[in-house]
Amino acid sequence: VQLQASGGGLVQAGGSLRLSCLASGRTFGSWTMGWFRQAPGKEREFVAAITWGGGRIYYGGSVKGRFTISKDNAKNTVSLRMNSLKPEDTAVYYCAAAPYLTTIEGDYDQWGQGTLVTVSS
Repeated sequence: VQLQASGGGLVQAGGSLRLSCLASGRTFGSWTMGWFRQAPGKEREFVAAITWGGGRIYYGGSVKGRFTISKDNAKNTVSLRMNSLKPEDTAVYYCAAAPYLTTIEGDYDQWGQGTLVTVSS
């Protein structure tokens, strides 16, 4: 299984970015795809998750209303649209996969390499 995250970069506060995660190596019909982030000196934090099959969606409290997770089954891609970005959103963002519905980091056993998002004030 491979997860390849992309789309990070430098953006000004209030701006937007779209992250993508390309999944390959297996079928993910019943799996959950999640986004986590880790800011410098902080623990990794849950951002959002979506189930491949039913499209159930969950968001972390700090991003609810600003971030949108979506999936494209045909392209095996999960995206994270990030709007109204704040300096505190600066982090390395990771996509991950879990074999069941969960928002708990330890339940995710497949991880991508991470993509850096930097939000300037």
